[in-house]
Amino acid sequence: MIKKLIELCKNKTLSPKENRRLTGVVFFGTAVLVFSIFIFRFIYIVGVGKVGETSLGTQTQEIYQGSSVVQAKRGTIYDRNGLVIAEDATSYSLYAILDKNYLGIMDPDTKEREKLYVEPKNKKSIAKILSKYTDLEEKDILERLKPKKNKQGNLITQVEFKGRNISLETKNKIEKAFEKKDIKGIYFTEHPARLYPNGVFSPYLIGYANLADKEDESKGLTGQMGIEYAFNKELKGQNGKIRYQKDRQQNPLPGSVIVEKEAVDGKDIYTTLDSGLQSRLEDLMTETYDTYGPEDITATLMEAKTGKILAASQRPGFNPETLEGLVDVDTPQWQNLLVEMPFEPGSTMKPFTVAAAIELGVFNENATFETGGIRVGDALINDHMPEGIGTITYRQALAWSSNVGMVHLQQAMDMRWLDYIKQFGFVKTTNSGLRGENVGTLQDETTVDRAMSAYGQAISVTPFQMLQAYTAITNEGEMIKPRFIDKVVDTDGKAKRQKKEIVGKPIKKDTANKVLEMMIDITEDERYGTGKNFYKIDGYHVAAKTGTAQIFDNNTGSYLENQYLYSVVQVAPAEDPEYIMYVTLRRPPVGVQAEELISNISNPLLKRALDFDAKNQKKSAAQDRKDEEAQEIAEAKAREAKKQSDK
Repeated sequence: MIKKLIELCKNKTLSPKENRRLTGVVFFGTAVLVFSIFIFRFIYIVGVGKVGETSLGTQTQEIYQGSSVVQAKRGTIYDRNGLVIAEDATSYSLYAILDKNYLGIMDPDTKEREKLYVEPKNKKSIAKILSKYTDLEEKDILERLKPKKNKQGNLITQVEFKGRNISLETKNKIEKAFEKKDIKGIYFTEHPARLYPNGVFSPYLIGYANLADKEDESKGLTGQMGIEYAFNKELKGQNGKIRYQKDRQQNPLPGSVIVEKEAVDGKDIYTTLDSGLQSRLEDLMTETYDTYGPEDITATLMEAKTGKILAASQRPGFNPETLEGLVDVDTPQWQNLLVEMPFEPGSTMKPFTVAAAIELGVFNENATFETGGIRVGDALINDHMPEGIGTITYRQALAWSSNVGMVHLQQAMDMRWLDYIKQFGFVKTTNSGLRGENVGTLQDETTVDRAMSAYGQAISVTPFQMLQAYTAITNEGEMIKPRFIDKVVDTDGKAKRQKKEIVGKPIKKDTANKVLEMMIDITEDERYGTGKNFYKIDGYHVAAKTGTAQIFDNNTGSYLENQYLYSVVQVAPAEDPEYIMYVTLRRPPVGVQAEELISNISNPLLKRALDFDAKNQKKSAAQDRKDEEAQEIAEAKAREAKKQSDK
């Protein structure tokens, strides 16, 4: 049709007037056609509500309606007395507006709009204030505030400063300083954060939480290790969602906010840790580690009758808020040594060897043997003094920590010793719930390996396993699981308590009591006790066992010369155990007595716990006496009143 119209327009037989009329008709027809197509398309879009695959309704909602995530508050972690260990907080970062068009409302007097950007005259003052309250340097701040262009050649109108760890207190100080000098243009952005007010405070057990997604802060925090990781589901809660109408600047209109989904805050966790004891332990460990520099230290104080861990830590440690010590040292320690890195314990394994021998009827405490060395297969096993000290009894063998005596007992038990290793919970998980728990290993293929396991070599364990096994000795044969959670409390105040859990009974009551009695010799036997010079505590009977284990190198497959891990377990009061203290120290410096370093940590902490109990017992006894006296007075008055009424 159009082709024909063009040919008609080219027809030379038509007069100019007819050509003009024909051209007008063509343009009019074309306009009608295009307009008709437009009207049809408009009707279609209105009816269907889409342009291609794009929904007009959705686009309209995006323009005039908004939604945002309502962050659930992460649960708080407390000590056993309700003191905060970890809680939600808000941190801040800084940014500067350099856009000269960023203006506020007009001043009715000056008829000028308020300048909300960084004015050049204020840059030096800004640099001084920010450098005073943050880690930023003045020269770096001034450099950031210089006008610059982006890759497209446009002026950069907003710049951010490094760091997101500005506290609310620091933010307020900065704002006050700016307000005093009438400085505008520096603003703050909020970020979800976790506050650990005690600093280095059982960091590997508590752990830390960090952003789940650094690119999307709306996803909140997630636990990275320790309790923060193990109980992340309980702590994190459930985020909510709101919808609202937006104004032209895309801000929520007042009164338009609708809660689509309520946020459910995370549950609070009460640990078994005692802040007083834990803080004291941290101080003792820091002093020893910083002064003498062993490779690492672990220390744990546990209630003997309940399995509750009152204090636990390790060195190297770290600050969970700043992560200093976790990422900023030459040899960062990423493992929780309490459960993740098994070690050969050495002689602290010997009380279990004696207990198994008693159970199997092959232990005679008064029988004797010759100390020094014993040949097993093609290996010569020596005591810690290879020349020996002559003939001693098997009871004295435990006090003097004789390897030879333990080998004799293992040979009498033969393969049955391996069963007791497992009954005491070794080479098994303690089900701590902590990330990366390692069950350890046992070399039992040869007679030499089995003999070595009787004195704590050729077997690797964790501190949690050792603590659990020792509860069988302190609780008349019943073995109790170590625990560090007291209760989990939801937002309604409902508490789910973790109860004492008996995980086995490897030995009888009489056996447990006998081994405990023999462990007292280690601190009180003046001739044979290996702990008599270091692990006594004034005013209390202490049962103990010391340990010195040569360190095995997995790379070379052999034991390292003059490289040792030292340890001690202390049980007090020995006559009625309340506490088990277990400390390990790896590779102390040459020339330093490891036992002295360990006792400098364990003795003061254990004594503080014992003294606190004794003080409370005195208060309780005094209160009981007062109650008894009050009861007697009340009864006397009642009798007197009865006499008067009878008259």
